Amino acid sequence: MTTQKPAGIDADGYILTVADTPIQPEFQPLLTDICTTLSRPELGLHGIYLYGSIARGEGEAGVCDLDLSLILVEPPNAPVLEQLESARLALEQRHPSVTKIDFDIGHRAQVLAPENRNSWGFWLKHHCRCLWGEDLSLHVEPFHPSRAIALAVNGDFEQALTTYLVRIEQASPEHTRLGLQREASRALIRATHTLRAEDAQTWPQTLEDYVGLFVQHYPTMRVQIAYFLFEARNPSAEGEAFTTRLRTFLSWMVSAFIERNQSDA
Repeated sequence: MTTQKPAGIDADGYILTVADTPIQPEFQPLLTDICTTLSRPELGLHGIYLYGSIARGEGEAGVCDLDLSLILVEPPNAPVLEQLESARLALEQRHPSVTKIDFDIGHRAQVLAPENRNSWGFWLKHHCRCLWGEDLSLHVEPFHPSRAIALAVNGDFEQALTTYLVRIEQASPEHTRLGLQREASRALIRATHTLRAEDAQTWPQTLEDYVGLFVQHYPTMRVQIAYFLFEARNPSAEGEAFTTRLRTFLSWMVSAFIERNQSDA
């Protein structure tokens, strides 16, 4: 009898990486412009990495975001960060094929530091595709599932989601608020992974995977997490109703996180 391997894991027990499939043609002009614009020497980039739906070949033109990790040669100073932000805004204006462009910014020494292996190292190895520059993921060995990785990637969830609460309450116009609710819902769903059991063998790849894994351990929270899965796909809730639910869920999650850590100690 054939034993089915756990979801999100390859035949050797490693977490799956992003498949090297062709990028969808409708996004090629944008990615070419990205590489041309951001590889200017004065910006000091070491590498440009693509992640998210476009990296997976699942992007929908005019609907999806473009997500990039930018790795610089040296830690960026304020003028460089200002130039990158100006470039980001200009690229958004030139390319309506995406609703938004997001940059995650780091630098080479930070990525390769041993203490950041479970965060930056894992991120580049398993979530990103190198578009330009030296591919630092080649310096990192693949990862087996572990709660340590989930904590390294999402352990700051309380601060991150609290920031979203403030931004949503202050957001205007409505489409900006709804976009933030979508982002916050996705961040919350991924953050539930910090509650995974240490011996869990699966690794979620989609938002639905994260929700399924969460509900296995916390079935009484099924309705609450389903609300955020809906908002992650089709944000439509009134701002006050959304922030009330997010604040309540976050409070519960902080308590559950503390309890999980105590049980593992």
